[in-house]
Amino acid sequence: MTRGQRNNNPLNIRRIPGVTWKGQSPEQTDKAFVQFRTMEWGLRAAFCILRTYARRHNIRRLADILRRWAPPAENDTDAYLHSVCQQTGFTPKQLLTESDWPTLVRAMARQESNLLLTDAVLLRAYYLYKLY
Repeated sequence: MTRGQRNNNPLNIRRIPGVTWKGQSPEQTDKAFVQFRTMEWGLRAAFCILRTYARRHNIRRLADILRRWAPPAENDTDAYLHSVCQQTGFTPKQLLTESDWPTLVRAMARQESNLLLTDAVLLRAYYLYKLY
């Protein structure tokens, strides 16, 4: 089981002092990454971050999203982008809309945590995102 799976945080969202997520586990034993009560809550947080990228930072192109999510100083961003493009059929310069995010998140979870998300889990997470 990967760290992202153990933490119910398949996109490996980092902890930030003073930031608490809806659905976050009360006890945080991982010093670097947020731990969530369920996988759906961890995925919901990813949707929220994508919304922030789009609305606050005007980051909507796939390559720009992944450069911010997995910066080259910490990751092989080009390999990450290539993998996501292969899984989704998206192109690096493609402008993504909110309706593309479930497909993107599925591919990112596979890349980050080697996790194959079911449609049911993705839909429940997206519902939580829209609800809260």
